[in-house]
Amino acid sequence: QVHLVESGGGLVKPGGSLRLSCAASGTILSINAMDWYRQAPGKDRELVATITDGGSTYYTNSVKGRFTISRDNAKNTVYLQMNNLKPEDTAVYYCNAGVFTEYRYLELWGQGTLVTVSS
Repeated sequence: QVHLVESGGGLVKPGGSLRLSCAASGTILSINAMDWYRQAPGKDRELVATITDGGSTYYTNSVKGRFTISRDNAKNTVYLQMNNLKPEDTAVYYCNAGVFTEYRYLELWGQGTLVTVSS
């Protein structure tokens, strides 16, 4: 069974930093793009950042220059380094990945990790 497990959320003051991790476990042949989404209370889920299997990255405008997405293919893990956090970054953060297993392709979501930015 393949799944994604997130960690690293928490409470931080404005201007602070957090690093989120998302590890894929199970029998995995390869992973396509890995993404971070977030959903704030009362709002739709939005794409925050993407990293392809080749290492190309995309960021939504509101986090450019503050967030960095990276991945460790040997560990099947994606990270989101978040610096200079703002109250508007408060949300549940979800990772997403396209995973090739021995038998099929799966689009997986993590369980979500809460990030709260508040003084």
